[in-house]
Amino acid sequence: MTSAATPVPAEWRDFFALTKPRVMSLVVFTGLCGLLAAPGSIHPVLGFTAVLCIALGAGGAGALNQWWEADIDAGMKRTAKRPLPGGRMERTNARDFGIALSVSSVLVMGLAVNWLSAAILALSIVYYAVVYTIWLKPRTPQNIVIGGGAGAFPPLIGWVAVTGDITLMPVLLFAIIFVWTPPHFWALALFVQTDYAKVGIPMLPVVKGEAATRRQILAYSLVLFLVSLAPWWIGGTGMIYGIAAVVLSALFVVLSLPVGVRRSGEDDRMKPEKRLFGYSVLYLFALFAALVADRLILGQGLSS
Repeated sequence: MTSAATPVPAEWRDFFALTKPRVMSLVVFTGLCGLLAAPGSIHPVLGFTAVLCIALGAGGAGALNQWWEADIDAGMKRTAKRPLPGGRMERTNARDFGIALSVSSVLVMGLAVNWLSAAILALSIVYYAVVYTIWLKPRTPQNIVIGGGAGAFPPLIGWVAVTGDITLMPVLLFAIIFVWTPPHFWALALFVQTDYAKVGIPMLPVVKGEAATRRQILAYSLVLFLVSLAPWWIGGTGMIYGIAAVVLSALFVVLSLPVGVRRSGEDDRMKPEKRLFGYSVLYLFALFAALVADRLILGQGLSS
């Protein structure tokens, strides 16, 4: 256990913190964008229900992640004040809360929207809470590469909530987030690697070193440039998205260059890494916002 003291009664803020609200905001946004960019239409109430279920599912997975990693979180400066390592909640309460959110989100999605989107939502929860958290994260430095699929599901779920089927376009939206995740997360891992090393998590900078991590960040950034343009190349979007993807992804590569070529110890403040990490979040918001703007203004990609 993370604390010998009896936890004080948890407040609603602690339960909310279990859902990882910062991560959830990006999940909800990309899920909403997938829903708005999909061809066809959905009743506003059902659309709201679908996005709510995505949020609840993400929150449930986040709670299960914190339940499982409570001891690890206690040993890391970045996570030591979370509800469980902070001693503000029983671990079993976090587990039960996560299970309740996860199960209810899938059931409501299936009953109210469609069962294919519910099945993908269930897969995303299991992928994050079990495949990534329990299996991959403590065992391989490629954890974030394989585990990146967990955060890539929301736009696919949103799209399928409208259309009821899976086509190439939502798969490409999945691929964008899948490829975006490694450079985004490794930029963070570079300036918090001592935390990961202390608790024995084999993140890439800890196991393979900074030089290998920097090379892979740059390589993934170049791949992301190409993948982000794929929806435009197949005719699934119009010029609004196409131009935005070129500009935003080119800037991603530009910001990755100083990260990729730097040597260890050149700047202990890690300014290029922090700049890339901050921009990577803005990048995903802006790219998916452009996708929705393209759909609403130009009406492109109706059959993709």
